[in-house]
Amino acid sequence: MNPMLWRVVLGTVIAVALLALVLWGLDLQALGRTLAQARPEPLVAAVAVTVLAYWLRAWRWQALLAPVLRVPVAELHRATLVGFAASLAVPRSGEFLRPWLVARRHPVAASAGFATIVVERVVDLNCVLAMLALYLFVLPRPAMEIHGRWLDALGTAGLAAALVAVLLLATLWGLHAYGDALGRRLAGVGRRLPAWLAERAGGVARAFTEGLAVLRAPLRQHALLALQSALMWAATIAAYHFVHRALGIDLPPQVTLLLTAFLVVGEAIPTPGLIGGFHAFYVLVLVEIYGVDRQSATAAAIAAHALTNLPVLVGGAWLVARGDVGLKRLAQAARSHPEA
Repeated sequence: MNPMLWRVVLGTVIAVALLALVLWGLDLQALGRTLAQARPEPLVAAVAVTVLAYWLRAWRWQALLAPVLRVPVAELHRATLVGFAASLAVPRSGEFLRPWLVARRHPVAASAGFATIVVERVVDLNCVLAMLALYLFVLPRPAMEIHGRWLDALGTAGLAAALVAVLLLATLWGLHAYGDALGRRLAGVGRRLPAWLAERAGGVARAFTEGLAVLRAPLRQHALLALQSALMWAATIAAYHFVHRALGIDLPPQVTLLLTAFLVVGEAIPTPGLIGGFHAFYVLVLVEIYGVDRQSATAAAIAAHALTNLPVLVGGAWLVARGDVGLKRLAQAARSHPEA
């Protein structure tokens, strides 16, 4: 079986199992009525801030790419929508598609673009850890919070993730700072390989390390990245708060900080469309930590998942339909690694 198809099949099985677990024992008709009674205005607001979040992500990507090449935000926004839409079908495929789409139109190596995606992921991990720290140590804790093993486990996981984030940043900084030395070592190894393969590997390595240039950018560039990340994540978590308001779930806004940390874990489960893992962790937080009834929590998970994913899915599909990027070429790119 094709490896990509195998991942999709396995992910689908996991998604169905997790979704069945979430829905087990619920009155589905009553769940449907709960969703149908949601207030439309907050739901529209949730869609609006989700659309804004993807534009902010593209704006931040422009800053990450700036030391290599200045690319218009509009083009990065299109690549972001197509890439994230592809990831909903084949998990993680968008991480390769996004730099590939940019490299097709601009003189920047796809491997350099991929390096900026790696940095983006590390920045996002740091943002989630910052939100978790804000919730646990700075902001007032909600009165309805049920203290238990989940918060203790999350604190331990947060410390481990912080250590990983520091190690990743140090590794990436070292790769960029000593990229020339790495290139010379690869050249030495390359003498034992066919010339075309050695040249290809060296080109990819050089371009990848060049794509990490933002790590050594001036302080003002890092301040801009911090501002962009704060705005992007603020828009993201606002969508969850609007969903709660629409369904009449009375939870203070800071709850979404803790919820987001859990959802990052759920979304790491490689299922098509983020189905299953997102829902399971959403319900877990609302029910086990805040005492929300399962029906309302499940309705919130379903609404939040739909409203934060459908905009990018529709937008990405529309761009593919109207553009010159065919589905066949997208599928080929999803199976390949970035090239120099």
